[in-house]
Amino acid sequence: MEQISYKLDVFEGPLDLLLHLIEKNKLNIYDIPIAVLLEQYMEHIGIMQEQNLDVAGEFLAMASRLVQIKSAMLLPKYEEAEKMREELSGQLIEYQKCKRVAKLLAANISFDSYCREPMKIKADMTYKREHEPAYLIGAYLAAVGRGKAKIPPSQEAFSGIVQRRIVSVSSRIIGVMRKLWNGRSVRYDNMFDDAGDKSELVATFLAILELIKGKRVRIEEEGGQQILKMTVGGGKRWKKEN
Repeated sequence: MEQISYKLDVFEGPLDLLLHLIEKNKLNIYDIPIAVLLEQYMEHIGIMQEQNLDVAGEFLAMASRLVQIKSAMLLPKYEEAEKMREELSGQLIEYQKCKRVAKLLAANISFDSYCREPMKIKADMTYKREHEPAYLIGAYLAAVGRGKAKIPPSQEAFSGIVQRRIVSVSSRIIGVMRKLWNGRSVRYDNMFDDAGDKSELVATFLAILELIKGKRVRIEEEGGQQILKMTVGGGKRWKKEN
């Protein structure tokens, strides 16, 4: 069953009355003198009863609580009384803060006003910022540069990296044998003079190795230089093959 709440004068409940008595008598809320507070509280309850006002049960329960705390303080060891007094002080401090916040909120609330939901307004997407011409030109060039970066590079861009002229070893063998035909001797270094690129240099070197392996040419030492000569019969075998 829901408890009926009574408003007695300006007090909303027992905590409100206790807080009024503490402020009226200038008592320390952090160290409440229970005897003085109980005397003032019971006096006020008596006044309400003399005026034929119905005293709510919560006011009487608070009176019993104060009597219990005072009785416990009369004992030699009243640690329990101190604990109950600190608990009451904490409730009063919390209630005091709630009253201050409620007073601030009440100043901003009016039951005579009506707040409707905000209307859905179409967003204005017009760009209204202003920029210097140089800034716009720089932004345009940067955007164009990023666009070009996404375009795949042309085949010519890789020509110096992956494209190489293919030179066969067989063609260089023919070239070497022509230089050594009819018993001519050629310095080893001079065999690479007509090489146009690295591919041709490598192919010429492999051709010389292949001819030496097939005993068609030989390298001799003359005056500290390597001389390349055709072996006996090597020319005939080469002529027969060609």
